Amino acid sequence: MPVTPRLVLACALLAGGLSACGSEADEDKPTSATSGSFPITVENCGTVVTFESAPERIVLLKSAAVPYLHELGVMDRVTARAGQYPAEYYDDETLAELDDIELLTDETGASGHLQISKEVVISQEPDLVLGQVDNLSRETLAAVDIPLLEEPAMCEEGIDDPGFDDVYTQLEAYGRVFGREAEASAAVAELKDRTAEVQAGVGQASGRTAAVLYPTVGGGTTYAYGAKSMADPQLRTAGFENAFGDVDDRVFEVTLEELLGRDPDVLILLYGDGDPAEVEKAVTDLPGAEELTAVRNGDLMTQLFNFTEPPTPLSIDGVERIVERFGSGE
Repeated sequence: MPVTPRLVLACALLAGGLSACGSEADEDKPTSATSGSFPITVENCGTVVTFESAPERIVLLKSAAVPYLHELGVMDRVTARAGQYPAEYYDDETLAELDDIELLTDETGASGHLQISKEVVISQEPDLVLGQVDNLSRETLAAVDIPLLEEPAMCEEGIDDPGFDDVYTQLEAYGRVFGREAEASAAVAELKDRTAEVQAGVGQASGRTAAVLYPTVGGGTTYAYGAKSMADPQLRTAGFENAFGDVDDRVFEVTLEELLGRDPDVLILLYGDGDPAEVEKAVTDLPGAEELTAVRNGDLMTQLFNFTEPPTPLSIDGVERIVERFGSGE
């Protein structure tokens, strides 16, 4: 798979030369003030987007961007949201911010994906939409001059070699989009410290294997996460070897026979919403699942999807949770 263009931003050429990037906000401005230089150009999912000024009216169609916006202090610019926002993801302050934002819909289709009409989104008069959904594409919104940004890992091309650096890069990129470079730098430093603390606590890899799966509740396909998913660096940071780390894909269908053949010591089961007990049952009820080492030993952990994918500050929360549940992989 080709390398996905990260959210790359460049200062625009202004009359008389290249303007200075990342200028400090005036001391007398409120903390939510916009700094930085505009216009800026963003390359996202292979599409170039230009911002003449920092977005002020944002519609969220996915939850992945929330921790970034919170870190930057721009949640008050979100005028509406749609989809699922599980409370387990957020601290009290973020939950309070979300509670103040109108929820357009949280209904999903048979595929489990959000369904929302163009008219509903356009009526919010956004100057930025975050997250692409099946029935509301970037092209549809561009036709009415509404820009859209998606997390790079969720672009069709994916990320070639995902890691925690992608979290830091994306946070810095959003910092430029919203004119909050200083806040982004401070947040990145804090996240790097947390990641380093996890790595120091884990030490050397234990040699144990783990697999990250997305089971279908009620029967159906089970998916596994390979080398091009955030699950791979997350497991390695927690001291495990990804049982599917030799598969050069982000996510793919997997059979019980293949699971039995690889027989990971630990299973981490991702899900979007619902009862985590049912998610675990979707694996343990598979005929022959009792032969899996992780099932026999009770080494299964359910984890909400955004604690792993796509790369966001929640991915660092996720690896902390894995280490808390299984120790340092020993």
